[in-house]
Amino acid sequence: MTMKSILIWMSAGVIGAILGTISALLIAGLLPIGPKLGGAVAINNWTSDWSIGSEAANPYVRARVARHGLLALAKEEAVYFTRTTDDDGEPLREACAYRVKGATFPAEWWSITLYDGDSRLPMNDDERLSFDWTQANMAFGDGNEWLFDVRSAGLGDDTTPWVSSKNAGEFDLMLRLYRPSSELIAEPESTLTPPSIRRLSCDGDVS
Repeated sequence: MTMKSILIWMSAGVIGAILGTISALLIAGLLPIGPKLGGAVAINNWTSDWSIGSEAANPYVRARVARHGLLALAKEEAVYFTRTTDDDGEPLREACAYRVKGATFPAEWWSITLYDGDSRLPMNDDERLSFDWTQANMAFGDGNEWLFDVRSAGLGDDTTPWVSSKNAGEFDLMLRLYRPSSELIAEPESTLTPPSIRRLSCDGDVS
């Protein structure tokens, strides 16, 4: 084999490795461009890709699910919605406090979990990173309505349930609905009434 042939093969190998690496990062969602989760279903700024958990999910969706730790079940078992902004359309961020308010969902069980900008649980020891059906019933009884606050620190004797955004930076909230009703699966936009997220205050606000 001539030196020219060796160089050609080496160049082809390097180019192939580079293209393969870029493709893997793109599919996994580690680049600022490329396929993203969400957008297929949007209800009051809560978004979901309705192919998650279905047999129709393509390799891009499956890679994004694995990367973001959704551990997606079949759609009959669980559906997922994400919210990144408050009711005014501003990004959710650690420097602000919010009130999340909702009512009964068309599902047997549900939870709302806070994730930081890297789709990870924030690094704090408050042990308050989610709010769920059980907590709602304990705090508000068997009524349909419930609420909780999201903030970076507790307020002492305040009895309102809260989720910690400490060390979260800009974050999102993920709503998981387990064993959703057949109506929700078939017509999510007309069936689901998702929670509102009202901004209460931000660091630096002038009272």
